[in-house]
Amino acid sequence: MGEQRENLTYERFGIAVRELAQQVADDGYEPDIVLSIARGGVFVAGGLAYALDCKNIHLVNVEFYTGVGTTLDMPVMLAPVPNVIDFSDKKVLIADDVADTGKTLKLVRDFCLGTVAEVRSAVIYEKPQSLVECEYVWQRTDRWINFPWSVEPPVVRREGQVRDA
Repeated sequence: MGEQRENLTYERFGIAVRELAQQVADDGYEPDIVLSIARGGVFVAGGLAYALDCKNIHLVNVEFYTGVGTTLDMPVMLAPVPNVIDFSDKKVLIADDVADTGKTLKLVRDFCLGTVAEVRSAVIYEKPQSLVECEYVWQRTDRWINFPWSVEPPVVRREGQVRDA
């Protein structure tokens, strides 16, 4: 991974999600559930669900990245874990922002397998080393990606800012 980075703006993100949704629609896949991998997948899942007119969205929290280029050994699902019975015989579209190592997507896909009717994955970016080859990909890259929702530091309370009671 070089010094150059992919810089995704909110405007380009909107284009990416619509084009990703068009891939899903053109493929004839009509998901019953869009399953978001939090946190970055939340934005993707919301956009896909609207574009595909799917009102059933679920969320799974997975911890893997601990910093830029640093991860846990293996991803872990955090509570509350979705009830797999809610996915029985459903067509599921897993949504995430990036398939980097693919370990997070593999964990979530494996969680679904054997319960759902069909499971497919949609990501904005897929990297060559990903363990999971996603069915729907907006762009492939080997660069680090600056997402518009994660490039700024978290906001903190400013001194003197008090809400009226």
